[in-house]
Amino acid sequence: MIDQTAGRAEQYHVLLVEDDDGDALLVEELLHDTDLSYTLDRCRTAAEARKALEAEAVDCVLLDLHLPDASGVDTVRAVQTGTEAAIIVLTGLDEPRAGVDALAVGAQDYLVKGKVEPDLLQRAVRYAVQRKQAERASAALQIGRLRAEENARLERGLLPEPLLSSAAVGVSSRYYPGRSQALLGGDFLDVVQTDDGQVHAIIGDVSGHGPDAAALGVCLRIAWRSLTLGGHRDEELLHLLERIHIAERTGSDLFATCTLITLDPAGRTLSLHLAGHHEPVLLTPDGTREVTASHGMALGIAPGLGHWPRTTLALPARGALIAYTDGLVEGYVGSKGDRLGVDGLLRIIDAVGAPEPGAHLDRLIAETRTLNADRHTDDLAVLRLDWNTVTHGHTMS
Repeated sequence: MIDQTAGRAEQYHVLLVEDDDGDALLVEELLHDTDLSYTLDRCRTAAEARKALEAEAVDCVLLDLHLPDASGVDTVRAVQTGTEAAIIVLTGLDEPRAGVDALAVGAQDYLVKGKVEPDLLQRAVRYAVQRKQAERASAALQIGRLRAEENARLERGLLPEPLLSSAAVGVSSRYYPGRSQALLGGDFLDVVQTDDGQVHAIIGDVSGHGPDAAALGVCLRIAWRSLTLGGHRDEELLHLLERIHIAERTGSDLFATCTLITLDPAGRTLSLHLAGHHEPVLLTPDGTREVTASHGMALGIAPGLGHWPRTTLALPARGALIAYTDGLVEGYVGSKGDRLGVDGLLRIIDAVGAPEPGAHLDRLIAETRTLNADRHTDDLAVLRLDWNTVTHGHTMS
């Protein structure tokens, strides 16, 4: 390796891919005469170049188009796969089209052997690296824009606007992907109020990650809303959701957990059906506690054999219910690798008081994510239902 630093601030790692010793010496001398700060490695074949590029970061590749194992534009294709390095091809005097063809398949520039001066080589290396950096930045921006658009579409499908007609019940919800900039996954939730005044809600989680889980989550959420507005309830509704889940899933190993919630503001009662899902948390003037409820199996585990008993409890005149997916409690806390769990969640709920339900959810999630320190990568969805049957003045957030 040749190290030509000369105390300059910006240094380039250059890889010369040239099988001819004479041509390689000329390039090395040209580089030496430039004002570049660089380190130089040399390979003789495309295969050697790929290994070198996999082993360490390279800023610029000076690539001869005629190697023992590749020739012409195929040389560019062979070397550029899997690397973010800028590529400058070296062509012969009798190859007027070779450089242009190389640019068409991804090279940043080309130089004609025998017509290269140090100043030209210096500018070519600098501009090629800058253009490659600009291309990467542009591609990252495009990926980010497409991801944001896809997340917006998924969010509309997974977290629709609640259909509520009563001011006595308010809805707050939040959804965060497991990793920064990641697509939303298969967590879903929805809330509708039927003509009899009852508020129906669902929160669920499709196993797995990625677009298949998200698509199935959207499908189940839409099916739930349609079936609920159509008058289906309780176990019958869950059997229908399971049939839809099985018909729409892309693999037999995909299952879905969910909680069905029916809140009757007038009767001050709450009914729950748990399909492999966590019990929600009840917030009342008397304190915060996890609801004790009967469990049934997740949808798709044993098709047709599921049994989902109902749990019904009386409610105070005002209070709140928080239902969530497991991404909220399976994060880590502390340095010993312990999970947050329900007990930790209850402590945080009480500690992060806020006057508005939406602000309370924001503080709750922020605290769990801070404790987790990005060590857990599951999506999380949280649904909060607030009711006040005394004043009917609760404001949705």
